[in-house]
Amino acid sequence: MSNTSEPPSPNKGRTFLDRLASVFHEEELQDRESVLAMLTEARRRNVLDDETFSMMEGALAVSETRAGDLMVPRSQVNAVDLSEPREVWLPKLIESGHSRIPAVEDDIDNVLGILHAKDLLKILMDPTTNPKTLLRPARFIPETQPINVLLRDFKETRSHLALVIDEFGSISGLITIEDVLEQIVGEISDEFDHDDNLSNIVTDGEGRWRVKAITPIEQFNEYFDSDLSDDYCETIGGLITDRFEHVPHTGEIIEEKGFRFRILLGDDRQARLLSVERAE
Repeated sequence: MSNTSEPPSPNKGRTFLDRLASVFHEEELQDRESVLAMLTEARRRNVLDDETFSMMEGALAVSETRAGDLMVPRSQVNAVDLSEPREVWLPKLIESGHSRIPAVEDDIDNVLGILHAKDLLKILMDPTTNPKTLLRPARFIPETQPINVLLRDFKETRSHLALVIDEFGSISGLITIEDVLEQIVGEISDEFDHDDNLSNIVTDGEGRWRVKAITPIEQFNEYFDSDLSDDYCETIGGLITDRFEHVPHTGEIIEEKGFRFRILLGDDRQARLLSVERAE
């Protein structure tokens, strides 16, 4: 009885980084552009899948994003005003659903600190509790702070929220670690735009395109000479979500009027980046 076996795979025992390094084993990587070129080639050779490629490219671009680009603007910041009666601000705090919220007095520029939702129990159980004694220190960062620096600051200080200030020291917005991480994933889609016009639609080779979900349907139709339409949505991401009848998840595929759409990136609220090809 003969004992036959298949020859071992050349990739067996090799780590992901070994295989990645082999893609450009003779090329010297001296700048960000050369690293991106290596990653692009690695994806073309299926060493990286689309999602991994997107995350790695986005990680390289983090330092180019500033806090002012990602913050919730001042007009949309939820804060509790402790100068108001408890009967006014307490229901607002509970209704907000946030785990941390700025506490101010009279004006949003007069920030007293951060109130944690877990301290609500103390306030509810003992009406005599002074909420000011429960406040945690607020962190303030400039609008120009790079996101990679902010992430390091969040990690070192174990903070989850920071108030963004302008050059005059006034509150211009608010940013949380959840917002930052989510936006990094979202910003990965933006970083596929390497032309000067930061186009919403970028060719991906081999008859595929990467399309930002925020692309207006009108722009999509003009680019592809198509006739997609939706009575309720203005963006291609909105149209696709409407066709799914739920918020689509990464990897889901749907076809619409001769196009095949695959979700490359998204979260529990919206799709962010689509892979598009013509359906045969």
